[in-house]
Amino acid sequence: MPLLLLDLDNTLVDRDASFRKAAAEFLAEHALPEADLDWLMRLDASGYTPRQDVARAMSERYDGSLPESAVHQLLDRGAAERVILPEATREALGTAVADGWVCAVVTNGRVAQQETKIRNTGLDRLVHGWVISEAVGHKKPAPEIFHAAAASVGAALDGAWMIGDAPHADIRGAQGIGARSVWVSGGRPWTETTYRPTHIAQDAAAAIAHVVTHVGTPVTTYDIRTDYWK
Repeated sequence: MPLLLLDLDNTLVDRDASFRKAAAEFLAEHALPEADLDWLMRLDASGYTPRQDVARAMSERYDGSLPESAVHQLLDRGAAERVILPEATREALGTAVADGWVCAVVTNGRVAQQETKIRNTGLDRLVHGWVISEAVGHKKPAPEIFHAAAASVGAALDGAWMIGDAPHADIRGAQGIGARSVWVSGGRPWTETTYRPTHIAQDAAAAIAHVVTHVGTPVTTYDIRTDYWK
């Protein structure tokens, strides 16, 4: 059966929107300037800034006045407890599974956070399995995490597709294991010149639909007018 690998944050779920909501509530609860929301979002950098660095920066900005437990709650559970799985993505995953695809989530991050997102959104009942970087000791784009994902669901990487929003972690990672890929652009232009996705889609639902519909279609040329690999 064909294997479909899926990124979690800002692919299947809108992690940034969820963190923004949690951060806005945090600032209001602690009577901090609403204008600090953009600063906090930049600091967080879609979760790529190490947790301890975010906590340290917040402590310095607010002169250590914030309860440490409140900061940890924001960083550990703020986004995780608020993410939702869009209905269109849920339906696309259901179609993929019904068509015989083996679906596995491959995500960087900490187990507690990422599993909270997977279970709270019902992804645990939709996909066949998942692999989290903290658990396997390797982060995307390292090939090892993709091999671990395939092994976890008893599938082969031969013929696999990878869907994700991060050029380096997801698309470069797919290239490293010889897999085809769909970049979830969210309206962004593709700017990398040394590697490229097989296809570009606006969101995860469209990306999944493309894979399910076009599996086996050979890659030829890129049509710059439509941002689409044919």
